[in-house]
Amino acid sequence: MERIGFIGLGRMGRPMAANLCRKGFALVVHDINPEPVRILEAEGARAANGVAGVVRASDILVTMLPSSVEVEDTVLGPDGILAHGRPGQLVMDMSTIDPATTDRLARETAVRGLAMVDAPVGRLAAHADRGESLFMVGASQADYERVLPLLKAMGTTIHHCGGPGSGIRTKLVNNYLAIVSCQLNAEALALSQRFGLELAKTLEVIHGTSATNGQLRLNWEHKVLAGDTTPGFTIDLAHKDLSLILAAANAAKVPMPVAAAAREMFTVAGAGDFGGLDFSAMGDFLCDLAGIERPRLGSS
Repeated sequence: MERIGFIGLGRMGRPMAANLCRKGFALVVHDINPEPVRILEAEGARAANGVAGVVRASDILVTMLPSSVEVEDTVLGPDGILAHGRPGQLVMDMSTIDPATTDRLARETAVRGLAMVDAPVGRLAAHADRGESLFMVGASQADYERVLPLLKAMGTTIHHCGGPGSGIRTKLVNNYLAIVSCQLNAEALALSQRFGLELAKTLEVIHGTSATNGQLRLNWEHKVLAGDTTPGFTIDLAHKDLSLILAAANAAKVPMPVAAAAREMFTVAGAGDFGGLDFSAMGDFLCDLAGIERPRLGSS
């Protein structure tokens, strides 16, 4: 069995790494925060002495980091993966980053004889806890087959989207629709509230037509409409993803005016007290902004 190194043990990375441990993978871990490292050690992982320690002890290196900046530093920095790597190793980045960064990583790893896979994560942190994540994978067929056992240990749904770079691009398309749906839902339900309509009946009508969407049907009724805005995916993270989407669209010369408008609303929400809340809380934010009663199931 190949030795696995895991760098980045945040809210998504820690449970994903824990599932690898529970499925019997030999795991070496590193994070700038020592607490999740201690938690993973209790699960059977071994703590490494920095990135260099992870590289020396691993055949496949997994990164799950906040942004392009951290990924570039971890992979391409003077004390990063490529500085200590060796031909035959594989880097699998699972972060949500700028596709241009993914493309650069793929080029630089290939030059040094390493393989590169991008496998960003779908679904929420709660799914990662249960080992039910969804992965969108960009890889050659051989590299996809090499990482497939890891992905099966961490999730239940795996899509091979094409070569390197196709995974992150697929995620940006998916997240565009998921995030903008929250803005559309917020506006629609604010209008319903202002009209004085019964929320349950309005939802019944919407769900019976093509106007419905996955966020409203699957997420909102259990989150903001139930008064629960504890974060599964925060407004701040949604704003980050919309920024990535717009940057990638601009580079590809694709106009996205709806994405631009939605990002500005997420900017305003994040500038207030809503940034750390679940992105379904855009419903509360918009109603507060307009002085409308917050929509809740069981109330008008």
